[in-house]
Amino acid sequence: MGSDPTTYNGGSLVAMCGKNCVAIASDLRFGIQAMTVGMDFPKIFPLDDDSGPKLCVGLSGLASDVQTLSTAIKAFTKSALIESQGSFPTSLLRPSTLASRISTMLYGQRFSPWFVEPIIAGIDESFDGNNSPFICSIDLLGSISIANDFVTSGTASSSLSGICESLWAPDMDQEQLFEAVSQALLSAMGRDALSGWGTVVHIITPEGRTIRHVECRMD
Repeated sequence: MGSDPTTYNGGSLVAMCGKNCVAIASDLRFGIQAMTVGMDFPKIFPLDDDSGPKLCVGLSGLASDVQTLSTAIKAFTKSALIESQGSFPTSLLRPSTLASRISTMLYGQRFSPWFVEPIIAGIDESFDGNNSPFICSIDLLGSISIANDFVTSGTASSSLSGICESLWAPDMDQEQLFEAVSQALLSAMGRDALSGWGTVVHIITPEGRTIRHVECRMD
C-alpha cells in the first residue's frame, strides 16, 4: 500500500456500457493511506455543455496528479471551445479523440509520470451521425484499453473486475445500468479499506447526462 503512489490517496472508478448509454461511477473518499481526510473528493469530471458531446473523464490515483491532469484537460477543452467560437466541434471532443489526447499527455510525462489511471466514458458520435457508447481506461504511461462491457481503476479495481463480470449484461437500459454499476461499486468498496464514503454515478445518453448519488456505509 505504501510503495504504490496510485494507491496513496485511495479511490476507485468503474464505467459500464449499456444500450445507447454509458455509466461511470466513483467513490467520494479522500485519504492518506488508511486515514480518511475527506468524503467529497471529486474523481469524475464532466466535459460537456448544453450543445456539445456528452462525456466524462474519471481520474483515480495520487490526488495532486489527479488535480494536475484534470486542470490540463479542462484547459485543452476550453481552448477548443474558444477556437470553435462557443460551440464544441464534434470531431474534437469525441470520447475516442479525447482519449488519444489524454494518452499523449500521459506519454509526454513518462519520465516523471502522473500517477493517475484515467477512465473515459461517453457517447461517441460517428461522422455518419450514429451514436455508440464508448468507454476506455488508460494507464499512467498512456496505453489505451477500449472495452465494450466495463472498465475499472483504483484501489478496488481487482474486486470490481470480478463483480462486474457477474453483473454486466449486454443491452442494459439506463435503470438496469445504474443498478449494475452501483451494486458493483458498493460491493467492491466493502472489500477495500481505501475506497468508500459515498458514491456518485453519471448516466450518459445521447440526450444528456444525469447524476445520481448512492448512500453507503460511512465507516
